Amino acid sequence: MDFINAYSPDHLTFLLEGFWVTLKVAFISIVLSFIIGGIFGILRYAKIPVISQIVAVIVETIRNLPLLLIIFFTYFALPEIGLKLEIVPAAIVALTVFESAMISEVIRSGLNSIEKGQMEAARSSGLSYVQALRYVILPQALRRMVPPMVSQFISLLKDTSLAVVISLPELMHHGQIIYAQNINYFVPILLLVAIMYFVVNYTLSILARRLELKQG
Repeated sequence: MDFINAYSPDHLTFLLEGFWVTLKVAFISIVLSFIIGGIFGILRYAKIPVISQIVAVIVETIRNLPLLLIIFFTYFALPEIGLKLEIVPAAIVALTVFESAMISEVIRSGLNSIEKGQMEAARSSGLSYVQALRYVILPQALRRMVPPMVSQFISLLKDTSLAVVISLPELMHHGQIIYAQNINYFVPILLLVAIMYFVVNYTLSILARRLELKQG
């Protein structure tokens, strides 16, 4: 194990470049999946005839597929029907699709956790269904959703490493390039990569735990 040469300035810079791609892809995917998952979760909660059932089928199908399969499909299969995506957009699309299904369930569960009497009371006070959902149900549900949502975002950040199969230039990919040069770099580089993932994910975990305590 050659820690000194493995942690040369050039290697560290290269790893940080990969880590930046990891964070960028994760952040964009989180934002998009929160928006799409939110819409899907609300549609399922609202139980709109036909639409809610269609959304439920889509969500359950995606949730029961491996993320790796979705990544392969997005990058290799979509071009067969004329939708060719570059590596970074393909990774973002795949992660967003998968995570949207997960987030939609978090949101639906959060909405369902609010007592039905809350909606009935809001409606009886003269609010429309949409107004009751926006001003009464959602604010309460969001507080309960935050901890599990943070946990999902932690999982998404870790899942970006799966996109190494399509050569996404993220942290793990850059780590592989470095230790491929010299087998003595293998353990030092993997150790450093693990620490970088750990620092970010552990910080988010602490945040999630604090939010859970506040909810308690």
